Amino acid sequence: MVEETMDRAAFQVIVLGPTGGPKEDAVTGLLVRSTSRNWSRSSVVAVDAGTLLAGIVRILDQTLTTDKDGKAAVENGPFMGLQPPHKTAQANAAYIFREVIASVLITHPHLDHLSGLAINTPIVEASNGPKTVAGLPSAISAMKNHMFNDIIWPNLSDEDGGAGLITYQRLVEGGNPRFGRGDSRGYVRACEGLFTKCLSSDGNIYSPVRSPHLASNLAATPSKDTTNWGVVESSAFFIQDEHSGNEIIIFGDIEPDSVSLEPRNKRVWEIAAPKIASGSLRAIFIECSYNDAIDDETLYGHLCPRHLIAELKVLAAKVVEARSLPLEQEQQQHEQRRRGRSSKRKRRDSDAQVSPHSNRQFTTHLAKPQDSIERSTQTPKGNNHNSKDDAVMTDHHSGQIQIENNAIDGDEVNDNDNKAEESDCFQTESDMQWTGPPPLAGFKVYIIHIKDTLADGPHPSERILEELRSQSDDVGLGCEFHVPYQGEGIFI
Repeated sequence: MVEETMDRAAFQVIVLGPTGGPKEDAVTGLLVRSTSRNWSRSSVVAVDAGTLLAGIVRILDQTLTTDKDGKAAVENGPFMGLQPPHKTAQANAAYIFREVIASVLITHPHLDHLSGLAINTPIVEASNGPKTVAGLPSAISAMKNHMFNDIIWPNLSDEDGGAGLITYQRLVEGGNPRFGRGDSRGYVRACEGLFTKCLSSDGNIYSPVRSPHLASNLAATPSKDTTNWGVVESSAFFIQDEHSGNEIIIFGDIEPDSVSLEPRNKRVWEIAAPKIASGSLRAIFIECSYNDAIDDETLYGHLCPRHLIAELKVLAAKVVEARSLPLEQEQQQHEQRRRGRSSKRKRRDSDAQVSPHSNRQFTTHLAKPQDSIERSTQTPKGNNHNSKDDAVMTDHHSGQIQIENNAIDGDEVNDNDNKAEESDCFQTESDMQWTGPPPLAGFKVYIIHIKDTLADGPHPSERILEELRSQSDDVGLGCEFHVPYQGEGIFI
């Protein structure tokens, strides 16, 4: 895999656990740091913690060396540049967990995203202060009530009389508008050099939930009358580099909008698209748990290639729209100026001319110039919306559709009618195709949470990657798909 060189990259992402099980030693866990910071105190954030300390130990076991003076050093691998204060991999891993990792972001409270945190937390030392665990209120509530509750695991939090080894940070869904300005509005500090904003995405839906007791963060789906469905809210973290302003997104489990009872992914894409258009959003880490052989009924809140491609098509449509927006605004301003001049001219020319010999009022009507209504949108597939009075012209380089209305002299143009006609000929964003350069060209999509079958033969990732690339080529997305391996350090 070809990565950005270190001197150009804003982020380093270390993959501690890239899978969705069933092996417990490689489930979801990532470390993220800004390359503008050294391996200093609180310079790393963990995103999910199915695998955490064990993953760090595994990497250091393979890369930690001893120099001629007997001092430990890391000369290669993802922790290259770290100045290890101890001799063994285990001791240095504990140091990274205690001091270098500032906080742990939890996308949702499933064990494959949380178990490592629970097992690792007892090594937190009072001298380092509590470890911050951040997530949406639903995720914090689930951890508090169902894990760190003195039943499943000791209450190691600083709430309800706990041991005080972790402190909960309840994030505002969509970002806290009181923090940050401009492109950083709503973001909070995740670690030194990185900010984050959390958005809810489609979560996991399981059927049936046979227990008569649903947790406070679970809800019965109202549209199902015959059985209870448990809904677990998942989320996506936008992570922004303070130095460059560049961003990545890391998703938890995600259900496709097309089958979700409460579609939420489109909102994430709407926020992401302008960032891709401007070049600031560089990559996403998103799950694709199964290949396309799976039925929708057994996805249980996960993605397969056909659904991931459908989601990315929605994103691509939003990116095309975002890129055409400046031109659209310029055209709208030009149209407003033109209409303003026309209105002034009309008012001047329509002033009453009263003859001294008559009480009759004479008004001069000028022929109205041809109106041109220009709108910026995607070119829908098979759009032949033409009439004898309308000419539809498509600019294949910009993705612009221009509708020219040949107005009769003296007639007024009804914009609402034009919009209604135009909307009738458009398909949904996921069905749209585009001309010109691929809308997601160069954009990196890292596939995580693949479910291993533990069977003979090729790893499931091979087929998933093949299906994704083939379907992406068919619709011309242009993005790059990668499946990271455990222990990989990715520069973005």
